[in-house]
Amino acid sequence: MTNPAASAATFASGPPQAPRILFVPVSGAYGMGEYARCMAIAHAASGRWQDAAIHFVLSREAPYAADAPFPATLLTSSPTFHSKAVIELLEGWRPDVVVFDNAGRTAQLRAACRLGAHVVYISARPRQRRKAFRWHWMRLIDEHWIAYPEFSAGSLGLFEKLKLKMVGRPVVRYLDVILPRADLGRRRAILSRAGCGAGTFVLVVPGGGTGHPGADDAVGQFMAAARALASQGVPTVYVGPTSAGAAGEPNWHPLGPLPQADLAELMRSARLIVANGGSTLLQAIACGGACIAVPIAKDQIERTRRCVAAGVAAAAALDAAGMVQAAERLLQNEPQRAALVGRAAQLKLADGVEVAIQALCALVESAQRAAPR
Repeated sequence: MTNPAASAATFASGPPQAPRILFVPVSGAYGMGEYARCMAIAHAASGRWQDAAIHFVLSREAPYAADAPFPATLLTSSPTFHSKAVIELLEGWRPDVVVFDNAGRTAQLRAACRLGAHVVYISARPRQRRKAFRWHWMRLIDEHWIAYPEFSAGSLGLFEKLKLKMVGRPVVRYLDVILPRADLGRRRAILSRAGCGAGTFVLVVPGGGTGHPGADDAVGQFMAAARALASQGVPTVYVGPTSAGAAGEPNWHPLGPLPQADLAELMRSARLIVANGGSTLLQAIACGGACIAVPIAKDQIERTRRCVAAGVAAAAALDAAGMVQAAERLLQNEPQRAALVGRAAQLKLADGVEVAIQALCALVESAQRAAPR
């Protein structure tokens, strides 16, 4: 499924009234936040419309590309750098909606508009947000979804509001947090696998963004912190790549990478969570956890600062000893730990998947009402 023309032909015979949604997340050898976000929305869309045709455009360098559960066109690098291939797919497949997540070029957006597709752009970083607020892009985008909560991503500025008023588009929404809903059965199963009871363990999660330039040793630092906590008698569940064994270490519970739904149930059950400063942190906060944020990429530094300022997380540097010290302080200070939990619960963050699906419903209905292309 690597040839855009072949991929388009594969779907040309689908039900004429089926909504056709194309997802174009930035993708590559490291990081998977955009892909995970689009995948969660895609699964929800396939549940909302059982006959939906859903397609992805991905870099074949991405470690998840070969196992994508939806049909995908694979490119030699991120879709942003392959306008010709993306436009060929647009012309052959004719989607109703195209979702660009931190990806895309002006030529790609223009082609989607020319072919009658609605365009959604998701920004997860200040640079991409500024890109979406350029005059010519605002005229091409129907919906601009800001990937994180308003308190973390920042409210719309005066100039952004003025531009929206002048152009009259796009609709701007905050997705808040992409997070599976609670599942008590799944929670019991994953806690049984971890060998820990709810409220008794520290959860350590380096997340899928490790490997960013300048953070090559992030996994090693997180793992060393987790092993150190376990050696001190703290039940510690580690979710991430590991080759470390568990023999003779009763408090060390390495689970390896997990599906997001399983990780969410561990977050809802942990006494304390040590996570990266990206989507994983916000998911942990949405689960009502007491969190220590460890930024591993440049864009995570400001996000961590905002979370600390809001009183919903403590911070630690990407250093095993510092992470252990931060965890020990919170474990020994129950009022402070409880305060983090309370403030996290007060945020009442929205279900980003539901926000996205409601917006997609309106766009799909609009596309279906339009004259046949």
